[in-house]
Amino acid sequence: MSTVAIGFLGLAVLLVLLAIRIPVAFAMFAVGLGGLMILNGPAQALSVLSSETFSLASNAELVVIPLFILMGNIATESRMSRALYDAAYAWIGSIRGGLASATVVGCAGFAALSGSSVASALTMGRVSLSEMDRFNYAPRLSTGAVAAGGTLGILIPPSTGFVLYAILTRESIGRLFLAGVLPGLMLTVLFVIAISILTTVKPSLGPKGPKTTWRRKAESIVGALPILSIIVLTIGGIYFGLFSPVEAAAVGAGLAILGGVIGRTLTLKGFLTAVKDSIATTATVMLILIAAHVIGPFLALSHLPTFVGEALTNLDIGRYGILALILCAYLVLGCFLEGFAMLVLTMPIFFPVITALGFDPVWFGVVVVLTLEMGLITPPVGVNVFIVKSVAPNVPIGEIFRGVAPFMLAMVVAVLILTLFPSIALFLPNTMIGS
Repeated sequence: MSTVAIGFLGLAVLLVLLAIRIPVAFAMFAVGLGGLMILNGPAQALSVLSSETFSLASNAELVVIPLFILMGNIATESRMSRALYDAAYAWIGSIRGGLASATVVGCAGFAALSGSSVASALTMGRVSLSEMDRFNYAPRLSTGAVAAGGTLGILIPPSTGFVLYAILTRESIGRLFLAGVLPGLMLTVLFVIAISILTTVKPSLGPKGPKTTWRRKAESIVGALPILSIIVLTIGGIYFGLFSPVEAAAVGAGLAILGGVIGRTLTLKGFLTAVKDSIATTATVMLILIAAHVIGPFLALSHLPTFVGEALTNLDIGRYGILALILCAYLVLGCFLEGFAMLVLTMPIFFPVITALGFDPVWFGVVVVLTLEMGLITPPVGVNVFIVKSVAPNVPIGEIFRGVAPFMLAMVVAVLILTLFPSIALFLPNTMIGS
């Protein structure tokens, strides 16, 4: 059997393991280690396992992961996210579909603090669904807005998706964070536009909320100042070169804890819960990263990435045709695989093709992460949809998937805009950090 055939067989085994619900990291460990043993012998395989584990565990840049995760969990436990939603609610909640728009804006703000799509959907679902239900919003719009708004957590920095992409491709975390800012804001606006169109065409989907006074609007901004300040200081600090992403994560986590203590909204129990959740999430991400560095050498030895790359580049469909094929592959994989798993599996294969075609790797990172967002709300897996279902058990799962359909269209529009105008993603990293 040829090495390429062994590579394809390894991928097939991996997909089977994932299909029977073996955890992503353990499935990749099994295939990577087994493949290396077949191609290079047991001793070499075990050597790769030990060296890659030590190399990843001692990488100082990875400190950014637990610190940003802790920052988001602290914000949840200290109810900062609620203050952010209240501010958005006070300013735009009174317009038609305003509560759904406020939810999307709240998700964007919380995403800028947590970097987690699941955390954004879960937190904002708990905060906003009862409010929209109280004002007779159609369940499909309210749940769809929460599920789709939560996906912003993987695009708006700090994003664990960007950190993983940076590690897999050896790109700059700081450049990727900056590259995600404007596309994240653009997608937030597109989501709000989608809500406005839906509620204009069918007003019963999202009635107007109660009007608020200018005094209430001002009070809401004051209440949201702690979380807004942390967002501005962490992302702005990276933007202006005041500190690195790792330092920004430390500053953000420290300020979140300090804000919770000063505001007396963070209890000892809440702090311990945030720490426990952060440890569990970090362990999961680290296991996936180590597994990625075990399966990567196996794929390289099998020459599978080279084979697929040559097959794609030999297609007579142009560079944008190949890009479209790659993005379609992500959309199909998103129906069955979790986002991190897709990144780990596909980067060794697709990334060399993209760079060979002359696409900017930072821009491609933004487009890929945006495409991965679609997988979070695509049936049958749709992680965010099931998260929302856990918060709104009385809403049928089919109704939630109907609700996310307009937001999926908005994501497709965002990908097209970024493809036509890549400078939207590259403007901040090129002006503040340089190429």
